[in-house]
Amino acid sequence: MKRLSILICSLFSVLIFTTSCSDFFEQESKEVIYSDKDHLYSAVDTVFSVVGILDKLQAIADRTNLLGEVRADLVDITDVTPSDLRDLAQFNVGDDNIYNRPFDYYAIINNCNYFIAHVDTAMKNNRDQYIFMKEWAAVKGIRAWTYLQLVLNYGRVPFVTEPVLTKEDADKPYPQYTIDQVCDYFINDLATIPERYNTEYPGLGNLSSANIPSRLLFFPLSILRGELYLWKATMTGDKESYRQAALNYYKYINERNGINSAYPIGASFIGWVPGNANWNSTIGIDMDNGSESVSADAELISMIAISPEYDSVPNPHFNRLRYLYNSREDNKYKVSLEPSVGLIELSASQPNCCIDPNGLTWKYSPAGLSEHMSGDLRLSENWSIGHTIDRDTRELIETQTIRKFRSRNIHVYRRTMLYLRMAEALNMAGYPRMAFLILSNGINNNVIQNEVMPYYPTVSDSLYLARFDFANNRYGIVTANDMASLGGGRGINLPEDHNTIGIHTRGSGWTPYNEYYQFTDSVLVDSVNVAVPLATQQAYVDSLIINESALEFAFEGTRYYDMMRFAKRQPNPGAAMQQLVFGRKGEANRDMMSTEIKRPLTDERNWFLTWKGKVGF
Repeated sequence: MKRLSILICSLFSVLIFTTSCSDFFEQESKEVIYSDKDHLYSAVDTVFSVVGILDKLQAIADRTNLLGEVRADLVDITDVTPSDLRDLAQFNVGDDNIYNRPFDYYAIINNCNYFIAHVDTAMKNNRDQYIFMKEWAAVKGIRAWTYLQLVLNYGRVPFVTEPVLTKEDADKPYPQYTIDQVCDYFINDLATIPERYNTEYPGLGNLSSANIPSRLLFFPLSILRGELYLWKATMTGDKESYRQAALNYYKYINERNGINSAYPIGASFIGWVPGNANWNSTIGIDMDNGSESVSADAELISMIAISPEYDSVPNPHFNRLRYLYNSREDNKYKVSLEPSVGLIELSASQPNCCIDPNGLTWKYSPAGLSEHMSGDLRLSENWSIGHTIDRDTRELIETQTIRKFRSRNIHVYRRTMLYLRMAEALNMAGYPRMAFLILSNGINNNVIQNEVMPYYPTVSDSLYLARFDFANNRYGIVTANDMASLGGGRGINLPEDHNTIGIHTRGSGWTPYNEYYQFTDSVLVDSVNVAVPLATQQAYVDSLIINESALEFAFEGTRYYDMMRFAKRQPNPGAAMQQLVFGRKGEANRDMMSTEIKRPLTDERNWFLTWKGKVGF
């Protein structure tokens, strides 16, 4: 075991044997990682294979961000953007575009298929414990995640669950699966995995010279089930799938730190110092989401790690994001992607509710503040403009820094994302009030009991909502007095047991007092209270959630997929998607986008990539 630990710590990239496949399996590297035996019996074989699969994820790492961000509305191209990236932003992707490489996904899938087919899950140790079940469950999770990324980008994909090791295998007529079919398959597939592996991961220690905790490299099964149910519900409109999505996101939150523990949203925020009159002093608590440590309150859950030896441009696993988003000497301080006018306008449009030191009154930050400090403050927290001096010409050069790209690694899942997606699922499952409270106030059992359940009185609703247990002693709601006491030399420490705020408060001030951010069950018509229809409530909360996803997750690679789900819920999905994308250059420049975007997004098939008539529509 000591020798095995040394092996694990020293390996991150593993190549064992090669094979050539046809069509979409004919990857340029032609690498398939597998043992030369009929089964993976030994710990060394198993570790080599799992670490090799993790290595292959690096090939799609930057695409995990770029495919989800560049086609959306929060970033824009510049005059130095490479042609392949420009074509991606303009929906003009050809078969030879470097971001249109489905075979990289199939290389991961094929290795997963081989591992799943050949690992000996029945083998036990002398304590009668299964030896390789954690690895089997983790690889099944990687395969499900990779297939979901593939089908979300191509819309319809050849579906293969057995290892392709010969030309004859590759030439078989594999069925084409759509998003809902992929989701159905993996919902059922992951259901076969014992519950304990929701929170148990392969014990690989820290991998590579970067000392990366291996727990961060796997995709928790409860989160994957939540994602699969959410996408299935989006494509089919199935209310029960929305209910299951919310439960699975909650399941991860509830079990993440063990029995009788908690994983609260936290009290992280960036805001104005209470009582500040000059609008020149902000205060924040732990708004840096870049930590890659493992702890009970860590924001980061999963990532794709880029090995340090790959940190150079010629390498196919090189992470380009830091060079595309950030000014560096290597790119002559010229960025290829910058925050869009649409994002700047959205951020500035948010009324920022600033609480006074008495905890009872409030004001709103003014428009027109410099450095994008008006409205929601998360944009200015993560994006900054600076200057440097050209070492040769001595000219002043403007620089851009996106703080989310200081690491070489690609972050995939984080805590706030789970809470926001749980809110999205709850809203569409028929509980918009609970979803809204996650945005505005934060939730615990008191909130659910007093502010949610009375509005959903059926037995079915009560039984369902009772499954969400946010114990009051472990999920303490931050109060107005807590926020009012911050700053002014009094520090920024909140009571230890006050650990839950509304997500919107993370950047837009004390949301419970915000008059422009309220939920309404009824309206007064001719002196009579008239109930607001459930569908209208859901549409309102859905619009808040799509905006919140932009404010919170800008630049993180989730936006295009969030827009897809939102658009699919509208009466005319194609028109809704085009409306969203056309907001990239701001409200005044929508007509300009009609000439920049090369394919009409009113046709849903144009939302997706296609490759040589074999993958995609």
